[in-house]
Amino acid sequence: MSIERDVMEYDVVIVGGGPSGLGAAIRLKQKAAEAGKEISVCLVEKGSEVGAHILSGAVYEPRALNELFPNWKELGAPLKTAVQRDELHMLTSETAGIKLPNLFVPKTMHNEGNYIISLGNLCRWLEEQAVAAGVEIYPGFAAQEVLIEEGVVKGIQVGDMGIDRDGSHKPDFAPGIELRAKYTLFAEGCRGHLGKRLLKQFKLDEGADPQHYGIGIKEIWEAPAGKHQPGLVVHGAGWPLDVMGTGNTGGWFLYHTDNNQILVGLIVDLSYSNAYLSPFDEFQRLKHHPVLKQYLEGGKRLSYGARAITKGGFNSLPKMVFPGGALIGCDLGTMNFSKIKGSHTAMKSGMIAGEAYADALQGGNAGGDALQAFPEAFKSSWLHDELYRSRNFGPAIHKFGALFGGIFNYIDQNWFGGKIPVTLHDTTPDYATLKLAKDSTRIVYPKPDNKLSFDKASSVFMSSTNHEEHQPVHLKLTDASIPITRNLPLYAEPAQRYCPVGVYEVLGEGANARFQINAQNCVHCKTCDIKDPSQNITWVAPEGSGGPNYAGM
Repeated sequence: MSIERDVMEYDVVIVGGGPSGLGAAIRLKQKAAEAGKEISVCLVEKGSEVGAHILSGAVYEPRALNELFPNWKELGAPLKTAVQRDELHMLTSETAGIKLPNLFVPKTMHNEGNYIISLGNLCRWLEEQAVAAGVEIYPGFAAQEVLIEEGVVKGIQVGDMGIDRDGSHKPDFAPGIELRAKYTLFAEGCRGHLGKRLLKQFKLDEGADPQHYGIGIKEIWEAPAGKHQPGLVVHGAGWPLDVMGTGNTGGWFLYHTDNNQILVGLIVDLSYSNAYLSPFDEFQRLKHHPVLKQYLEGGKRLSYGARAITKGGFNSLPKMVFPGGALIGCDLGTMNFSKIKGSHTAMKSGMIAGEAYADALQGGNAGGDALQAFPEAFKSSWLHDELYRSRNFGPAIHKFGALFGGIFNYIDQNWFGGKIPVTLHDTTPDYATLKLAKDSTRIVYPKPDNKLSFDKASSVFMSSTNHEEHQPVHLKLTDASIPITRNLPLYAEPAQRYCPVGVYEVLGEGANARFQINAQNCVHCKTCDIKDPSQNITWVAPEGSGGPNYAGM
């Protein structure tokens, strides 16, 4: 059935209200103001508000923000807690570990001059600056389709509202509008569902290493009395994951921010191999280790969330541009894993894009081309240099484990400045690293004590996640039989464990087994889209404003 849609036209449409999208929008408007010209910019954000779907550690390096707003302090940017002290620990068992002297910490993990922040709150502040500059921002609208005509991206279509689970139109049905532009910038964050299609459509990742990912799980705690140390940054690796390179790597963080709060989380590399591993449960038992427990015991959990991160880095960067637009931020893959930071790099990539497209439009460019000025400017920027210097960090951890990979990275970063004359490659995609269940070690996780550790049901509740209940399921199975006929016998259906909020369940046994999708729980982390060993699950945007509603993540 043909649907008549409203059309709005702009010079630039931006998909996603994270640091890259907002950085691009603001820089476009700044350049236009400097030239005394007008560039129309529209930004759509699928969350209920800008910041609602933003989750990051986050220790923030203000380098890009210093360039975007040199007077950000006077403007009231929410960077309040400066880093005062770094610690790095290697945990060797559930009760033991080694605190590494600063002398042996890679330079990239020193945080002098950085701030402990809520990235969601920074994005809310950036939204205020963007709106003041004249950017039109529409939260609660999910970009559902890319408009491609004769091989050129012409904009996006916002998802329809008011569709029932069976695909029929409810009484409140409203067709999504078309947002057309001379250029469209995709800043959806990690594993953007439109960016994923564009990579395939325009073969952008040919010649690059496969992209690699991690899942980050985070909680905010109210610190117990006498335990809060504002500005303390603690990082660690090892237990409960592997130390010696046996295939399950990652790292954890614990940050003391303002308002008597502690931010704690675990990043599990999605290249892990044990089919029985549950990132959520690894995080819950991690908090019982004495190094973390000393700061959390007696405190109160305030919030929970999870999301995947794009961590392949320099070697996995695809081509950035295609006819009519570009990928920026985590849609492109600009995270610097050697710093455990991607916010400043995402913002800078958006700023570079904003400058390049502003110059083109002001120079009379009619749009529709694959603007090479953007990748050229990227190559001459500090962002390119920073990512190049960190190109070996992730592959070294994957190949050699946390201990020996850490030694390699220490030598690379501290002795060679990230320019050791060798480039490591990690060419196995994350979904292909999972061992068969029969070759994996079963893991028995302790039951939560509801003091330091908790279950998935109570955790997803704390993420304030909600979706319109009767909309079509936004987690699509290419073949509905695969979870039971293939993934269950071969891998003990790992979706039950890698999902951090209990979206996927296997109910019943034997011939009565069935696969259930609890889409209402989804926090949009997209781990299922990445890690499913059969690549049978595709995450697409649900109806606008659905998903988590993070307050201070």
